[in-house]
This record gives sequence, structure tokens and C-alpha cells, in this order.
Amino acid sequence: MKFIVCNNYQEISKKAAEIIADVIKAKPDCILGLATGSTPVGTYKELIAMNKAGDISFKTVKSYNLDEYYPISPDNDQSYRYFMNENLFNHIDIDMANTHLLDGEAKDPDAECKAYDKAIEAAGGIDIQILGIGRNGHIAFNEPDEALIAPTHKTGLTADTIDANSRFFESADLVPKHALTMGMASIFGARKIILLANGASKAEAIKELLSDEIKTSNPSTLLKLHNDVTIICDKEAYGE
Repeated sequence: MKFIVCNNYQEISKKAAEIIADVIKAKPDCILGLATGSTPVGTYKELIAMNKAGDISFKTVKSYNLDEYYPISPDNDQSYRYFMNENLFNHIDIDMANTHLLDGEAKDPDAECKAYDKAIEAAGGIDIQILGIGRNGHIAFNEPDEALIAPTHKTGLTADTIDANSRFFESADLVPKHALTMGMASIFGARKIILLANGASKAEAIKELLSDEIKTSNPSTLLKLHNDVTIICDKEAYGE
């Protein structure tokens, strides 16, 4: 596990975008694993700028997102499909048919999750997976628990995650209580992982990443078992 400690959020975003751009340049038809939330927005802005400058192209890139609220319509402005369109896809030269998210309206969520894992496998697997990290150490919607689920699955959201995400909704009551999410095995299938973290609220979770312990009460600590993980964080998240 490699740590890159930056001075601020802008530096995190720029460094992450450079790593992703290197993957795209080396493999123009690569598979990107994408994340939502406020943390990767700066990285997406950097990638958009690189694309517009002609430094990278997404024409043959495919993407698979980590998760989606359930139930939710893709037209809902709080859905992750809407988020990705607004913050990345609408501004780059990617083929929308090559962008994939879990269906927040799936009538059979279990079948949807199984099909999603099979689709990623059929595509050749994810070349680089972007992750954020929750205050409680969750990655995607793999929440702290006594046991974690390996494949993509439907899960309930913890009160802490609902509270953290309520800033995007008119009230916490409107935050969906479930989500469809890649599981730990789905995430670990990526050949390379970068995790982005900024701010003091992430310091405790990052501190446990620096320890020798692996525990399901902080799902991110399982990343210590992957052979190519880079943590990019600011000094506040890195702590003392």
C-alpha cells in the first residue's frame, strides 16, 4: 500500500487524475471503476480538462460505477447516474453506451447484482478502481459489520452514512435506505485501486489504514490485502 500525502484537495485531484490518465494512455480501451460523492469531483474536473485539451480520449474507454441508491430513478437528480452524467460523462468524449451503473429501479435487485459482476468479468475486469472512504471506513456501500459480503449486492445504509449523504437531499428522511453496491471481492477484482480522502473527518478511518489491523468494523482496512493500492490524501486526513 502506497500513501501520497498532498497539501490540499486540489493536489489530491490533480495527482489522482494523472494516475488515471496514465492508465488510459497505456490502454486506450481500459475499464475504469468510478465512484461518486464529493471527493472524486475534483478528479473528474481534471480529467475533463485533460480531455478537452486533447491529452486523453475516452472514446474507447468503458466504465463501471461502484454503486447506486435503491430504489431510485436514473432521472432523479440524486441518483448516481445523474451525478456521473453531470460531473463527468456529459463533458467528455465517452460513448454513453460504454458507461455502466447498477439499475436503481431493478425489479429483481439480486439478479441485477449478479448480472453486473458477470458483465465486468466479461469485459475483462476493471483496470483501475477509484474509491472514496466514509467517515466510518466504508468503501462503496460496504458498511462496518461483523461480516462483509463478497459479490455485488443489495445492502442497507447505516445511520452514519444516511446522515453524511443527507446534505445532498432536502432532508435525511429522503435519503434512500438501501443501495446496490459492489462487494469487497468485486472491488478487489480491479488490477489497481486508488483511494481518495480529504479532511479531518476521514482521519480516524485513515489512521486505521496505517495500522497493522484488518477488521470488518472498518471495511477499508481490507485494502491491505490487495497488491496495488495507492492512498491519496491531504494532511488533515493523514492526521498526526
